[in-house]
Amino acid sequence: MPITHSLSELFVQSIEQAGNSVVVSDADNCVVLFNQAAELLWGLKRHEVIGQDAKCLLPQPVHGYYQQQENGDGELLILRIPHRDGGQHWGSLSISRVASHAQTYFVTSIKDITRQHEECERLRLLSLVTDHSDNAIIITDENWRISYVNAGFERMSGYRFDQVCGQHPAAMLAPYLNHEVILAARQTLSSGQSIKTDQLTCIQNGERLWCSVVVNPILDNQGRLLNAVGILTDITSTKMHEILQHSMLNAMVREEPLEDLMLLACREIERIAPEVTTSMLLVDEEGLLHPLATHSLRASYCQSMEGIRIGEGVGTCGTAAFRGQPVITKDIASDPLWDGYRHIELPEGLKSCWSTPIMGANQRAIATLAFYFKEVRGPSEFHQRLVDVIVPLCALAIEREKSRAHISQLAFYDSLTELPNRSLLLANTEQALHAAQRNKTSLAVLFIDVDRFKQVNDSFGHPAGDELLQVIARRLQENRSQKDIVGRLSGDEFVVVLPDCDNQRVTELVEQMKLTIAQPCQVGNSRVSPSVSIGVSMFPEDGHDMGTLIHRADMAMYQAKNAGRGRFSFFCHELNQLAQERQAMENALQQALQDGALELHYQPQINIADGRLYGVEALARWHHPHWGQVSPARFIPLAEECGLIVELGLWGIREACRQLAAWRGKGAKLPAISVNLSPTNFHDLALPAMLTQLLDEHQLSPGDLTLELTENILMDTNPSTLKVLNDVHALGIRLAMDDFGTGYSSLSYLRQLPIQELKLDRSFVMDLENDATARTLSDAVIHIGNSLNLTVVAEGIETEGQHEILRQQGYHVAQGYLFSRPLSAPDLERWLLAR
Repeated sequence: MPITHSLSELFVQSIEQAGNSVVVSDADNCVVLFNQAAELLWGLKRHEVIGQDAKCLLPQPVHGYYQQQENGDGELLILRIPHRDGGQHWGSLSISRVASHAQTYFVTSIKDITRQHEECERLRLLSLVTDHSDNAIIITDENWRISYVNAGFERMSGYRFDQVCGQHPAAMLAPYLNHEVILAARQTLSSGQSIKTDQLTCIQNGERLWCSVVVNPILDNQGRLLNAVGILTDITSTKMHEILQHSMLNAMVREEPLEDLMLLACREIERIAPEVTTSMLLVDEEGLLHPLATHSLRASYCQSMEGIRIGEGVGTCGTAAFRGQPVITKDIASDPLWDGYRHIELPEGLKSCWSTPIMGANQRAIATLAFYFKEVRGPSEFHQRLVDVIVPLCALAIEREKSRAHISQLAFYDSLTELPNRSLLLANTEQALHAAQRNKTSLAVLFIDVDRFKQVNDSFGHPAGDELLQVIARRLQENRSQKDIVGRLSGDEFVVVLPDCDNQRVTELVEQMKLTIAQPCQVGNSRVSPSVSIGVSMFPEDGHDMGTLIHRADMAMYQAKNAGRGRFSFFCHELNQLAQERQAMENALQQALQDGALELHYQPQINIADGRLYGVEALARWHHPHWGQVSPARFIPLAEECGLIVELGLWGIREACRQLAAWRGKGAKLPAISVNLSPTNFHDLALPAMLTQLLDEHQLSPGDLTLELTENILMDTNPSTLKVLNDVHALGIRLAMDDFGTGYSSLSYLRQLPIQELKLDRSFVMDLENDATARTLSDAVIHIGNSLNLTVVAEGIETEGQHEILRQQGYHVAQGYLFSRPLSAPDLERWLLAR
């Protein structure tokens, strides 16, 4: 019905100008007033609404909402408001009942709270995400005190929010961290930088977890810290594998004695779990126990177990070995398994024991690992994880005594994917490359990187990432021929080498490989479709050694990844300007060798004792018409990479011998000449015969020639190298170790090589006058040389002060700019005449 005249004009105007939407309806639920704000809220004109049932605006009669509001203690009602255009708003309703001249009206005021409702909903959904995440989330305030934790934190740590609110997270979760470390972390966050680290954390029940910790700072507009958000991911299993396997496997590869390996295992366990006291007992073929290792127990205690036969009731360890399954004794004082043996344990303060048998390949116990506790208790899940990791390693170490094959497996194969690891991969690929060189066939090298692997780790956890790598490894091996090589280089990087494979064939194989890898698979609890980016390099077009081919395939892989991931790309020399110039320089160097465009310069070497000439070192020089004087630091590594180093070395020997003979013919008294050779030169079994022929040709004696070797030869695994070195030495030609002290120098290696001379690298000489450490090192080198009866030459002498220090230390020969820079042959003749 129309509004009564008793309703004042002032009331109507007030409603019309109100900021909130207002709907006035009578007792029959008929709309009598609909203001401008309401028109905007519903998208309806007032003439479409006035006189209509208010249900066209609100789902139920207005007086029903009024009754609901009265019963709800005056609370505002929240309703969804449909808009004419299909959208929707949210409004809070406040309803008043007005009586006028025996008429009843309901004044409904609706405030548009759409934005507030949406924000609340967003926060509700965000809370669902954080609380259902397996990761623990901690938010601290500007005073580094906890102001929020999610449900994942409560599940991981066992602490409720009310127990940790206001606490310092570092003091609670990592109480062993010192104040300086915590202070440094806070300074890093205050500067706006994030922190990423792996941390051993303590949880409520006293156990420990390894967590991957990421902390991000939240700063205000003035750069002041408001909050810090920390995310903790449980990586306990992965970290245990990483620490224990790394230490144990390294020790095994070093062929350390079994007792030392087991002691290492006990020490690592007690370092990770200080509440545990460990011991290991060996079980021999007769079933007798023998002490193997312990870190904290007295030796006399361990010896008390010597020779005891395993069996039911022989303590926890003897019983576990007999049963072939773990045995837990929570209270040694009352457990019947310890009748007759508890007098051994109790005086040590040990009250409970958990023993796990270490099973051998024949499924019999070969040892036992015992966890002792100084309180009545059983093992925790953390302890079980430790045992799960360490027991297989201990079994492997013990079985090593019977089978070296297990050691080889872990030394050369990746434990996660069971593919050849980097060492074995490179050895296998080198063999394939040598075969391709010998047979003059092509060879393809594929560098494969898993796309978005970090996202898998971050989203699904490290175990899921490990599963994905295992899937990729299996799929890379599918449809491979017997000659193909597949290996894991590192992380999520794999290398595949395809012998006898040209460009067309490799394209077909790569496309097939991509399709195989891209098949959906289950990783953890999620289904993913993997993809990889693949770079391809070809032998011989893209390189002549495996290092270059892998590097160029890696470059091509990044080109493929930059093009959009899930793709493959061949290496091309146009990847960058450096690659173009390098190829041009390689060609120019080859041409220079063919045309005789290289020359030797000669640097004198002086006897420190009497100042006489000891000899000269021949040094290669290259002047190019375009690049000018090319540094040896550029063209010699280039020669190594492109396979010209052998030819360059042989040219140097021939030219040096020719020049020495020419000087001798002019009456010049040059005692000897030194020439640098690459380790690759010593792969040639014909080298000694060639040297003999060359010396005879120029009427030189073997003592006139010294061959200088770099320290890389110490790591050369070619089987010919040591034989050729010994054959050259047998001729009477001197061998010198160049740049000593900068690479792989080792007394054990030096002792195996037939060298007569050490050359102290110039980097040690440079700081002699100002650095006591440099003087100590140079003094150590001369003592090494003297102890091995070697002549020791000091390179790079530029000042009298350096010369004097080396003279006092007892060095035999000096070389450097103090005496002369490297000289051309004519300039050296003039230098000799001047002396």
